[in-house]
Amino acid sequence: MKIKQHAFNSKSEIIEALNQFDASAYDVHFIFADISYLADNEIGNLIQSSFEKSVIMGCSTAGEIGLKKISEGTFVITSVKLEKSTIRKTIFNLNEVSDSFSAGERIAKDLMDKNLKHVFVLSDGVNVNGTRLIEGINSVLDYTINVSGGLAGDNGNFTKTYVADGNNQFIPNCVSAIGFYGEHITTSSGSYGGWDSFGIDRIVTKSHENIVYEIDGKPALELYKSYLGDLSSELPGSALFFPLEMRDHEDAELLVRTILGVNEKDNSLTFAGNIPEGAFVRLMKTNVNRVIDGAEKAADIIKNSMNENPELVLMVSCVGRKLVLKQLTQDEIEAVTDSFNEDVVFTGFYSNGELSKLKGNNLCNLHNQTMTLTAISEI
Repeated sequence: MKIKQHAFNSKSEIIEALNQFDASAYDVHFIFADISYLADNEIGNLIQSSFEKSVIMGCSTAGEIGLKKISEGTFVITSVKLEKSTIRKTIFNLNEVSDSFSAGERIAKDLMDKNLKHVFVLSDGVNVNGTRLIEGINSVLDYTINVSGGLAGDNGNFTKTYVADGNNQFIPNCVSAIGFYGEHITTSSGSYGGWDSFGIDRIVTKSHENIVYEIDGKPALELYKSYLGDLSSELPGSALFFPLEMRDHEDAELLVRTILGVNEKDNSLTFAGNIPEGAFVRLMKTNVNRVIDGAEKAADIIKNSMNENPELVLMVSCVGRKLVLKQLTQDEIEAVTDSFNEDVVFTGFYSNGELSKLKGNNLCNLHNQTMTLTAISEI
């Protein structure tokens, strides 16, 4: 596997680099960039012409990861040439959030093949139901095929995100996926949080998919505001500091759900993934040490599941973790990069949601507030 990585800090640097970029020398280019660049028509046209016959997997972010560091307002390209394996990309354009299951089902069917080993997914981060998206994928692919990825970001604004489509245009409302094929490709994914629940279990008494209307028979938004106090005026952004721990039933594994939006009219909360009626929920909080330790534990999951050192590690960390860590966000990145050999290449982004298998569960799921890693090597 041959990998080359570049990071650019301004529009002029991006234009100069793309004008002389040799995209054809690589099989796939991972592009994670600030949304301002991806919404720029001049850069967009140049991406299409420079990568005309190439495969791009990429999206807008809440922070870019490249060259073993976190950055903001940058444009990171990681180009990969596979020596013994093949790839295939597919996309789905979402007309409505209700298309999320169909999107997952369709991309999984498009990529399904006896030689398929791993599917990496990048999805719109606002106009999608992440739970239904993964349910669609899991309805087609069995547990032997690893699935991972994330939901695009927009610097924590939760208004519009961009994903590279089949024509290498970065557009909203898009789900993109790439399949890795062949007996020589080996992958692993792992996810870990570092958040702690507090308070009593509460029961969701009225909800529809990812919208919660009542908790313990009370308006969900009013109850949530009572916890936040003065921070309630900063919703939905302040909700990233206090996600919910959720269990479908008493014996279910724990999932974390982050609020994407609030509705003052009906006092509802909109989450990145489904929270069904009857689910048990608790408020969560964390501190910087727990978050950084969680990133290191995600790396340990990878190291314990792969026989060889990875060549490429894709990092997807939640925007909520970045808001908690602030100037210490680089410490989270280093907790991961220091866990592997020096020659491993790292890229990724801060997201609106992460996709990975659960510990002890053979199927992929939607996560929030985690560091999720995907490691890829050829053997």
